Amino acid sequence: MTNDWIGRRALLRGTVAAGVITAFGTGTAGAAVPGFYNPFTGYRITGTWQDHLNSGSLGGIDYGMAVGTRLPAAGGGVVTNIPNNGTGGHTVTIQHDNGYRTQYLHLSQFLLANGTRVGTGGVVGLSGGAVGAPGSGSSTGPHLHWHMVNPSGTRINPLLYVGSGSGLPKTTTEQDGVPGPTMWKRAQNWLRIEQGYTGPIDGVPGTNTYAALQRAMRAHGYAGPIDGAPGANTWAAVQRLAARWGYTGPIDGVMGPNSWRGFARFLNQDQYD
Repeated sequence: MTNDWIGRRALLRGTVAAGVITAFGTGTAGAAVPGFYNPFTGYRITGTWQDHLNSGSLGGIDYGMAVGTRLPAAGGGVVTNIPNNGTGGHTVTIQHDNGYRTQYLHLSQFLLANGTRVGTGGVVGLSGGAVGAPGSGSSTGPHLHWHMVNPSGTRINPLLYVGSGSGLPKTTTEQDGVPGPTMWKRAQNWLRIEQGYTGPIDGVPGTNTYAALQRAMRAHGYAGPIDGAPGANTWAAVQRLAARWGYTGPIDGVMGPNSWRGFARFLNQDQYD
């Protein structure tokens, strides 16, 4: 997706130390901050940060999306729901451990109770914004409004903070054939984008990750149950996928370095950053 917003000249400086994560930007999307990502890269920006400033708002990014779209957390933290938050309507706030807050506005439904700790990528609510619908506030059409608030209480552009993409680094598994957390984060992000995975982007695969992987492997010959317990048939399908990305070994359901390298080449596509 082309990022068509126009940033305000700003400088948000800091360091990654003592658990405090900060970033800087100069009106263009900044480098990604560890532990945070943009969950909405697949949606069109319908209102830029500058559009909001021009209209007298304190700022925000609007993404056009259908009512009921799942809203993943841009970073981990503790959830607070604010029903009917003035013009913002139903609002979810995620208080991050580093003092920053994420806010999503115009929701149609809250999914987590106040005080719930959510991981990066965990779904916190459903989008809304339909005119006159409960929770829409002053919205004039279905969309999500997203902004962040820094520890000083100033609203900031989330795209300057997290970068324009998800910010996931490329996995070195493509070179060394050793699967690790970065590879699995990329796998989880791919599965989030294409297979309905709604768990955290934490690099620790569990039942939900594996179930989404099995769904994806239907396209590569897997015909077994979607039970989140991968066996040889699941991994043989992964090898068939890897064969499209340079793997030349046997399709035997036994993952080795060359199988992982091919799978990692697939995951290292820019669209899964």
